Amino acid sequence: QVQLVESGGGLVQAGGSLRLSCAASGRSFSSYTMGWFRQAPGKERDFVAAINWSGSRAYFADSVKGRFTIAPDNAKNTVYLQMNSLKPEDTAVYYCAARRGIGGIKSTDYENWGQGTQVTVSS
Repeated sequence: QVQLVESGGGLVQAGGSLRLSCAASGRSFSSYTMGWFRQAPGKERDFVAAINWSGSRAYFADSVKGRFTIAPDNAKNTVYLQMNSLKPEDTAVYYCAARRGIGGIKSTDYENWGQGTQVTVSS
């Protein structure tokens, strides 16, 4: 059974940084794509970034390009989302997700989800 556990959320001032972690367990993820999504109150769950476990293919939403990076640590079965130059509009619950195969920027592409971690950016 796949388990995804996010951590690293919190409160930060605009312009600051946070690093989110997603610890994955339950199977081999070598053929999986790992994604990050976010959901603000009253809004839909939006794609943020995704990467395959080899790190050779990464995808980003336009709203975070140049500010966020994503990287896997195969030894720890963990995927990191480094968020820099944070803005108040980045405030949301951030979810880690996993899917078999390559790519995927829609939430419906992903079969497995974590519980989410809150990120709040104050102005």
